[in-house]
Amino acid sequence: MEIRAAVLGQCGGHRRPYGAGEPLALKALELDPPKPGELLVRIDAAGLCHSDLSVINGDRPRPMPMALGHEASATVLALGSADERQFAVGDRVVLVFLPACGECVPCLSGEGYLCADGAAANGEGRLLQGGVRLHDAGAPVKHHLGVSAFASHAVVDRRSAVKVDADVPPEIAALFGCAVLTGVGAVLNTAGVKAGESLIVYGLGGVGLSALLGALAAGAQPVMAVDPSPEKRALALELGAAQAVAPGEAAGLPRADVVIETVGRAAVLADAYAAARRGGRVVTVGLPNPAEMLSIPAVSLVADAKTLMGSYMGSSIPARDIPRYLALWKAGRLPVERLLTSVSPLSRINALMDELADGRAVRQIVVPD
Repeated sequence: MEIRAAVLGQCGGHRRPYGAGEPLALKALELDPPKPGELLVRIDAAGLCHSDLSVINGDRPRPMPMALGHEASATVLALGSADERQFAVGDRVVLVFLPACGECVPCLSGEGYLCADGAAANGEGRLLQGGVRLHDAGAPVKHHLGVSAFASHAVVDRRSAVKVDADVPPEIAALFGCAVLTGVGAVLNTAGVKAGESLIVYGLGGVGLSALLGALAAGAQPVMAVDPSPEKRALALELGAAQAVAPGEAAGLPRADVVIETVGRAAVLADAYAAARRGGRVVTVGLPNPAEMLSIPAVSLVADAKTLMGSYMGSSIPARDIPRYLALWKAGRLPVERLLTSVSPLSRINALMDELADGRAVRQIVVPD
C-alpha cells in the first residue's frame, strides 16, 4: 500500500534552520504487508524526541535513507497471521522502540531492554524478523528503531506494540512509548527510588520531566531540577519540584540520594555525578555523541561508594510497565498531559525539529495530515 512518511536521506551535515533546509522529506512510500508476527498499524499520534534529532544532526549514526519517528500510538489495521491471539484488528496500541526477542539470555533474565537481537535490528534499520517493509520507487528505506512513526501507517513487529485501553487519547498514549517509559522507568526500575529519598533531575525535556513526575509519584522528597530554560524550570515547580535552578546555580543544591541525568552530554553527566551524596546513585538516560568521554575521579567510586548506572528504555518491560504507568496517569499521579507542548500536522515536522533543538519544546506531537 502507498503511505506518506518523513524520510531522512543523510545522517548529519544539515544546517539550521531545519524548517528551511528540510532534512526530512515527506514522501510517498510503498509499504509491504505484514509478515506473520507483524502488524499493520495506522499511526494516530507520534512524539518528537531528541533521539530523532540525534539522527538528523549525526550524534546517533544510522543507515540511510531512514523513515524517522519512534514514539507513537496507533490502531491495528491488519495482522500478519490468522492465528495471532495477542492483538486484533481495531486494537489501540503504544509502539515501543526496542522489540525484545524473548529468547536471548537478557530477555529470559527479565532484561528485555538489553535484547541483543532487538538492538542489532535497530542498529541496522530493519525489523526484528529481518529486512525492511518500506520502499521508495523500489529502493529500500530503513526503519527507525523498528517503528518509523512519522508516517501515516507502519508495519511493526508485534513485540514493538503494547495494547492499551481505547479511552486513552492518542496524543497522551504516544508519550508512554518513550518519554514516560524512559523517564519514569529510570526512577522506579533503574534507581529503585524509595519514598523519602532526595532526587535531582538534570534536564527537563520530555524524559526529564517524566522522571520528575515518576519521582514525585514514588514519594521522593525533596525533588529538585536543573535546566537552563526558565519556562521548563517554572513548569517543574508547578508539577511539584521543591527547587528548579539554572546549571550555574546547581552547586547550591544539597547533594542528593539519587541523581537522574537526561541531557546526553558527558559534561552534564559529570556534574550530575558530583551532585550525588556519598553512597548516592546516579542514573544516566541521555545518549551523548559516541565520541564524548566521561571524566570523573576514579577514586570516588570507592571512597564515596557512589553507583553510576546506565538506563536504557528505563530498564522497562513495556508489556508490564506501560499499563502500570497508564494506571498512575488515570489515578492523577502522573499528569503527563502537562508535558504536551503542541499537536501539529506531520507536514510541520522540520520546523518542529527547530523548536526541539532550541529547547523551546517539551513534547511535541504530530498527527498525519
